[in-house]
Amino acid sequence: MTTPTPTPTPSPAPSLDDDLQGAVLAALGTEHAAVWVYGLVSAFVPASTASTVTAAALAHRERRDAVVALLARTGVTPPPGAAAYRPPSPVTDAASAAALAAVAEDDVAAAWRAVAERTEPDTGGELRGLALDALTAAATTSVTWRGLAGRTPLVPAFPGDGTAT
Repeated sequence: MTTPTPTPTPSPAPSLDDDLQGAVLAALGTEHAAVWVYGLVSAFVPASTASTVTAAALAHRERRDAVVALLARTGVTPPPGAAAYRPPSPVTDAASAAALAAVAEDDVAAAWRAVAERTEPDTGGELRGLALDALTAAATTSVTWRGLAGRTPLVPAFPGDGTAT
């Protein structure tokens, strides 16, 4: 006789005041945009970077889906991503595509930094962890793209402060 595996109970929904909810929605918007950006970037960068593009796009999709689930648990209906986004400059080759990926990662880092700043270290829980992981991942990934784009410094002094791009 086997015992059924208990279904894990979802973690309790975090409490989101208006300011924190706005920051989380902004972060979700940057995740939507990053997913779109990596589709465009994949058309211009060399095949040798395909695994980097794939991994980055997957990370943003997974984070986007985690935020959508978190918002659903709080009763907030998250907005869908846009059909397309306007890059800040034309993407015409591998360098400009890498530069766009760096911009996307910088935007993600800034948005998640804003979420982290609105959570408390001892009570932020799931949301603070998600924000810090996202900030770290975006800052790390942007180094690759800055290098391919020929941009310096490779590592911004304060990732997510909005001055890197």
